[in-house]
Amino acid sequence: MGEMQETLADKRDYYEVLGVDRDADQRTIKRAFLKKARKVHPDVNKAPDAEARFKELNEAYSVLSDEQKRSNYDRYGTAEGPMGSGFVDINDIFGGMGMDDIFSSFFGGGRASQRGATRRRQGRDMAISLSITLEEAALGCTKTISYDRLAPCEDCHGSGMAEGAHETTCPRCHGTGFVTTVQRSIFGQVQSSSPCPDCDGEGTVIDHPCDMCGGQGRTPNHEKIDVQIPAGIATGRQLRVSGFGEAGWRGAPAGDLIVTVGISEHDRFQRMGDDLACEVTVSMAQAALGCTVAVEGIMPGERIEFEVPAGTQFGDTVVVEGLGMPRMNSGSRGRAIAQVRVQVPERLNGTQRELLERFADAMGDDYVHAKKGVGARIRDAIDDMLD
Repeated sequence: MGEMQETLADKRDYYEVLGVDRDADQRTIKRAFLKKARKVHPDVNKAPDAEARFKELNEAYSVLSDEQKRSNYDRYGTAEGPMGSGFVDINDIFGGMGMDDIFSSFFGGGRASQRGATRRRQGRDMAISLSITLEEAALGCTKTISYDRLAPCEDCHGSGMAEGAHETTCPRCHGTGFVTTVQRSIFGQVQSSSPCPDCDGEGTVIDHPCDMCGGQGRTPNHEKIDVQIPAGIATGRQLRVSGFGEAGWRGAPAGDLIVTVGISEHDRFQRMGDDLACEVTVSMAQAALGCTVAVEGIMPGERIEFEVPAGTQFGDTVVVEGLGMPRMNSGSRGRAIAQVRVQVPERLNGTQRELLERFADAMGDDYVHAKKGVGARIRDAIDDMLD
């Protein structure tokens, strides 16, 4: 415990890392983060400590940009609070793209990495996995997820231009987006074409790019969105949230966020398509005579009554229609299926054994006769004398 406290004490204050006051608003925090990130990210800074500095910067931003984490940090000095974390980002669970990956993509859109290639204007799709319970899948639900992405710049609204800026035809390529170079070789002059280095292949240039995004029209950002999960959804089903993938370059269309749903195992039911399977346990007498067994259904307050017919054998199944999983986009439901387990008593008292022996005698079954004690033999003798 002492070592953990010492480690926390050695950490720099997150406000100091970002260079902002403790009462700074979210816009100020984001500006400070982006400004420093452009200087220390390993993709642009080759100093030996660049990666460590960026990780420290990203850690500070990930806490101060989240209201709940920031509140915990201000009160307790840690993002988790005194009782540990009460929330988890989806990236922490499922290994989604972290801010470092987002920044690599952000700098990957820069001039140096794009020479010799055509810039991708439209944003890419992004994928996230989401786990829900079987009850949530049956009822449908709304899940709030957080993730990192390149989002439209808040300052320039995705245009990439500062206030009062103008977009003009690139004077170098004259709006074509490409420049032609001629080189001499042993075979004569060789002509080649490549994206214009001044406009990055856009054909236009901005006289005053946005300070926040550097003219891209998008910035790394923590996002929180609500995703509607329809009732009856199955494991592996994908939901497409339009426009919440990677933002496009300078207002180009954004990609989509693709959410793959997984359903956790249930303690009572196993899902088989739209059917729900479970097990019910009955006694030997109930299996022979027939009975009704009630179990809690998947819907709140729902009870499923399984009719076990007389003569049911171990492993037989009984079915109730219409009490399984809801079918997506339909008012119907699948079946509830129960596999019957017949329980054999491990111990019998005297009365129970006597009754069971009489039943076995009536059926003509062989069985192991119990050794009678002195009291039992006296009772048998008395019964014989009375007869």
